[in-house]
Amino acid sequence: MTVTPVDALVLCEGAARTYGRGSTATVALQRTDCLIGRGDRVALMGPSGSGKSTLLHLMAGLDDPTVGTVSWPGIGERSSLRPGPVAVIFQGPSLLPPLTVEENVALPLVLDGMRDAEAHRAARVALDLLDLLELREKLPEEISGGQAQRVAVARALVGAPSLILADEPTGQLDRTNGAAVVDVLLAAAAHAGAALVVSTHDPTVAERLPDVWQMHSGRLTTTDLKEPAWSR
Repeated sequence: MTVTPVDALVLCEGAARTYGRGSTATVALQRTDCLIGRGDRVALMGPSGSGKSTLLHLMAGLDDPTVGTVSWPGIGERSSLRPGPVAVIFQGPSLLPPLTVEENVALPLVLDGMRDAEAHRAARVALDLLDLLELREKLPEEISGGQAQRVAVARALVGAPSLILADEPTGQLDRTNGAAVVDVLLAAAAHAGAALVVSTHDPTVAERLPDVWQMHSGRLTTTDLKEPAWSR
């Protein structure tokens, strides 16, 4: 399938990110050209500090490039990315402790102005799809780390995303729970018809996705993209 800039879900053109200035400046991401198309399944591989999280945060619109541009031609303006079109799943605990599992999943919809009853109904549907409905009344402290990550996937799914970005989602889990989370991510992306990008340093996670991109020292060194970056 040929993906062009006009229908890319996210398009990075010469995007780079530097933190600090002068002699204390740190180049977290060197100039990068890449795009994600509909239905893509990409593993972003590299060691800690290689720039994976920086690139994902730019793709998610959570940070701005120092130079270059990031855009979402197939989605719309940056203000329209959340909740809904672009869902982000982080490595660490991201559930709010005072809220139940169902309330955590419904929260993005509630914050976007949806009525509570409707948001909770959508949350229960998402939880049921991922076989988590039995946990809906539990607090985050009452569930395991693996279950919490699966709930985070349900919270991403509730907005019917076009693009799911998962930043080291198995980094704090053992092999069994990590594999279960990858299963859930792939199932959620398939159900939503969403593209999926998973950053990881674990080759057993990367081998589950058909496309593997490599990052080293802030540089995206190997992808399946040829020059120009968006021609396949």
